[in-house]
Amino acid sequence: MAAKAKGIVPVLKVGTPEFEGAFQKLMNRRDNESQDVEKVVRKIIERVRDGGHKELIACVKKYDGSGLDALEVTREEWDEAADTIDPADRAALGKAAMRVRDFHRKRIPSSWEVREEGGGTFGHRVRPMHRVGIYVPGGKALYPSSVIMNAVPASVVEVPEIVMATPADENGKLCPEVLMAAKVAGVHRIFKMGGAHAIAALAFGTEEIPRVDKVVGPGNIYVATAKRFVFGEVAIDSEAGPTEVLVVADKSATPAWVAADLISQAEHDELAAAILITPSKPFATRVQDQITKQLKTLERAKIAKKALASRGALIVAKNVAECIEISNRYAPEHLVLALDDADVQSKQVTNAGAIFLGHYTPVAVGDYLAGPNHVLPTGGTARFFSPLGVDDFLKRTSIVRFEPPKLRELGTDVMRLADMEGLTGHRQSVDLRLQKIRRARREREAAREAEAELEL
Repeated sequence: MAAKAKGIVPVLKVGTPEFEGAFQKLMNRRDNESQDVEKVVRKIIERVRDGGHKELIACVKKYDGSGLDALEVTREEWDEAADTIDPADRAALGKAAMRVRDFHRKRIPSSWEVREEGGGTFGHRVRPMHRVGIYVPGGKALYPSSVIMNAVPASVVEVPEIVMATPADENGKLCPEVLMAAKVAGVHRIFKMGGAHAIAALAFGTEEIPRVDKVVGPGNIYVATAKRFVFGEVAIDSEAGPTEVLVVADKSATPAWVAADLISQAEHDELAAAILITPSKPFATRVQDQITKQLKTLERAKIAKKALASRGALIVAKNVAECIEISNRYAPEHLVLALDDADVQSKQVTNAGAIFLGHYTPVAVGDYLAGPNHVLPTGGTARFFSPLGVDDFLKRTSIVRFEPPKLRELGTDVMRLADMEGLTGHRQSVDLRLQKIRRARREREAAREAEAELEL
């Protein structure tokens, strides 16, 4: 399927007989679920839903590997964490939260109402959800940045209660940086639990875990599957899958930088996807060489190497326009345009979670503190999903009010539409009101005529 080439990452050339089949395999990155995972997750959800807090504790001990009996983080633990963090790290977390907060404040929608002549009113009332759950993964890496990205938009719209779930280590401890991030992001309560059982606890509640209205945040395949299964019981943001980056680069880009961008996402997870599309075959070769070189000193080289070999690709296209066309088909979570005319080319992009423009904008700045959210659609869902934002934590309620003149103006058309659908109850609900309006009108006219006769 891939062209013969020395290196870790498969090389594909657009237009060859093998390309379409190989590219389809790359696009099918959501095909990593299994019936075995679904069976396990269903049992865990049923166990927590039916057994309550006792079964949740049993799951925490079995799956998280921490022998905890009390799951909620105490205020003393939060304060102790803040005291142990390097002041410079604390400042960096604060700066990240501030920048993300400033970005999302600009996007808060307002309630509105419009009044029509004749006594018609319609509009939207916008209110925050009452309680939301933030899931923050643990395990292979620690993600204080995920705390900030998930919690800050909820905090910005003043969700009354933001509850966070994240797994503790084998000693029952949480990373101080994660606790500090929760503090600056506006989280109200934290529970030491991870995996599918944490999602179930947030969705259904237990004697000690409050039930939430929505669950957001990334996680492994068990977490993603659990979110899918509880959808409808609660709202979810999306089924977040493994991270992915697609770089479109021409000869103006620096091979070492492009290689670093690919590796930066590949080091997250063996299932991460990292793809380069370029119109220059020599450039692709230089990037391949740089990947080999940089992996030699990477701490998570084993993870990155597996991801690059199995879910990565260096694609050689005809020109930049074809690169963008292929990128739109793939619909990447992160799209890097390492081009001199990145602003111009970005206008041709139709499917991407976030676009990073130019040679000095690595994905890492978006991951941490640029401002826009790093919780982005994965697995090709950028075709129809958007980044996490304040809208995800708001409810919009429609407002409609008709006074008698407005119902008299439009009621007949409403009844006609009801008749089209054969819904006589709908018709009658309007007709009864119109009858009263007509009677009242006739009574007023009769009264005026009686007054006029008396005057004569």
